[in-house]
Amino acid sequence: MARSKEFDPDAALRTALELFWRRGYEATSMADLVDELGIARASIYATFGSKHELYMRALRRYGETCDRTLLEELSQPGPALPAVRAVVSRFAEESARDERRRGCFVTNTAVELAPHDRDAARRVEASWDLLETALTSALLRARAQGELPAGRDPRALARMLLVLLQGMRVVGKAGGDPERPRDAATQALALLD
Repeated sequence: MARSKEFDPDAALRTALELFWRRGYEATSMADLVDELGIARASIYATFGSKHELYMRALRRYGETCDRTLLEELSQPGPALPAVRAVVSRFAEESARDERRRGCFVTNTAVELAPHDRDAARRVEASWDLLETALTSALLRARAQGELPAGRDPRALARMLLVLLQGMRVVGKAGGDPERPRDAATQALALLD
């Protein structure tokens, strides 16, 4: 008869996500995971596979949560431009107030792993594609509803905003002047008028 797990895999995944988000992939050892999760190395391997597989599952979980929130924010009925403005402003504020210097887990992965890890690069690209598509859809609706001038290219604007949002996360993680992301957001939002 198979033994039942003596730990909650979902809770362990959340804990691993927090550890990877705080420290990064390379700086997190299996010993760190054993200590933080409070479960044996063999149980981690049996449940999640390798450290890399655990990281990818944590990244997927993070993306599912954040992507769902962004999709909900950008697909609300009614005027679309206020939702786009709210997302940009929220990213700026979160970046300006990132006291723990965590940044965005997807952005952190893009910087740390994507250049040399195909799985990580695919996961990052999928998250960015989803955000770009959601922004493009919202901006198309805004243009159709007369909120955005007819001559504006929603896809190009969405791509500019995607790059801005990810850049704000990097700036916020690095610290420094909290007005940088706020000023960048103000200038980007002026382009939507």
